[in-house]
Amino acid sequence: MSRILAIGDIHGTLTQFDALLDAIALTSKDYLVLLGDYVDRGPDSAGVLKRIIQLRKSRKVTAILGNHEQMMLAARGGRLDFLREWILNGGDMTLMSYAGQRATIRDVPTEHWLFLGTGLVNYFETDTHIFVHANCNPDHPLSEQPDYMLRWERCDDIRPHQSGKTIICGHTPQKDGRPMNRGYAICLDTGAGFGRQLTCLDTTSGKVWQAEHSGKITRAHISDFEE
Repeated sequence: MSRILAIGDIHGTLTQFDALLDAIALTSKDYLVLLGDYVDRGPDSAGVLKRIIQLRKSRKVTAILGNHEQMMLAARGGRLDFLREWILNGGDMTLMSYAGQRATIRDVPTEHWLFLGTGLVNYFETDTHIFVHANCNPDHPLSEQPDYMLRWERCDDIRPHQSGKTIICGHTPQKDGRPMNRGYAICLDTGAGFGRQLTCLDTTSGKVWQAEHSGKITRAHISDFEE
């Protein structure tokens, strides 16, 4: 039986990402949905992007565009204000992961730019779930969602979607390191970019895996986090 698994904001935490991948034992039958924000803040954004690109060659992986990827792409355009905004939001750590203290945006390889520019989607939808990076307007189908809502709007006041499907999102870091579970909406950004856990949810069974910075794995069920 195939699983549909979702992982929250990775933010350059390759050790945690690899620990989760080992723990969930992803097979060719499974679907992995990555909720965005693969880069910035953590120590190895370059390694995270490399791992995702490799993983896509042998597994079914859907990667959603996060606001940090949006900032990184904008920074490449040459405008200093876009570059400064990205750097101030963790882009400095991303550049360092490519070439150390003196790294520039030119040190990012073409393969990574190609993935960021053409390999990411705005959302993913199944018969039972909606997967977005940040949030979605409850009264509009996903095809009509504004970019700001999908990538920048916090989920503190998220409302049920008109489709009746469960919303799976990231973007809003949960300060206690626990997934937010309101039944109709689940947030899997558990603050990996701020030193907390990286979380994976099996949407078919409700199983939850969390990886600490050391790579240690803890297991739970999404019902354990009901509000």
